[in-house]
Amino acid sequence: MSASKTHPYAPTETLASRIGRLALIVLASVIMAVNIRSFVDAGGLVPGGFNGLTLLIQRIADQFFHIALPFSLVNFLLNAVPAVISFRMIGKRFTIYSCIMIVLTSLLTDLIPSMPITNDILLICVFGGLINGFAISLCLLGRATSGGTDFIAVAVSERLHVDAWNYILLGNAAMLAAAGVLFGWDKALYSIIFQFTSTQVVRLLNPRYKRNTLFIITDKPEAIYARIKDITHHGATLFRGTGLYNGQERDMIYSIIDTQEVKAVLHCIREEDPKAFVNILKTDQVAGNFYQRPND
Repeated sequence: MSASKTHPYAPTETLASRIGRLALIVLASVIMAVNIRSFVDAGGLVPGGFNGLTLLIQRIADQFFHIALPFSLVNFLLNAVPAVISFRMIGKRFTIYSCIMIVLTSLLTDLIPSMPITNDILLICVFGGLINGFAISLCLLGRATSGGTDFIAVAVSERLHVDAWNYILLGNAAMLAAAGVLFGWDKALYSIIFQFTSTQVVRLLNPRYKRNTLFIITDKPEAIYARIKDITHHGATLFRGTGLYNGQERDMIYSIIDTQEVKAVLHCIREEDPKAFVNILKTDQVAGNFYQRPND
């Protein structure tokens, strides 16, 4: 089963979808900023990405040079070049919404007062990581990112077809090593727990890279495939066989689609053939051509 990489797909965005998308990003920004000013600051942690790098630069400037740098200024400067790269290589609206996320998070982090909730460092790591992962997941549902290293990873992955996330992980490791040398290894090690917890939440909630395999036994394969192609722009393979229960010839469609498209596809299958039998399997990995919706 294969799907064309060059198949044009540009999802239209209605006013309602834009408002919903913006609402998710605003909510994610508020949650992330509150998390920074509560759990992250209380634990002296270094979260991953440019937010973590910004906090590290702030702490270095404050402790060694006695300079109070605003979070927003440092974060804007760090994100400037990656944002330009994203605008040119990934997508304009994707970058604009991501920049809204960056600006709101940065300004709110400066405006919201420090409000530590607990002094228990383990609780700070676990619950801070959970909240951070939830905020990132909301941002991803709004088809944007929190900026920085995400811009770089998405651009490199989509253009060069290599997994850039491992290099981002190395960058985060180097940042944590610097934090460990400067401020103590306990903060760096606890930050790893924070980052791990956050990553697991994002993997659980983010549907973008999750796949499902469909096996559809139907008397109307052409009509059903037309609906699948229209919704997902994925291909399919038709198998012809014999039903062992009654000996009748049957058609089976085999297709792999994004998890977030399963509900819509099932609805269309029921419209075309209410008697169709559908088996849905989780798919861990796909090798070969698989159509991925472009970032807008």
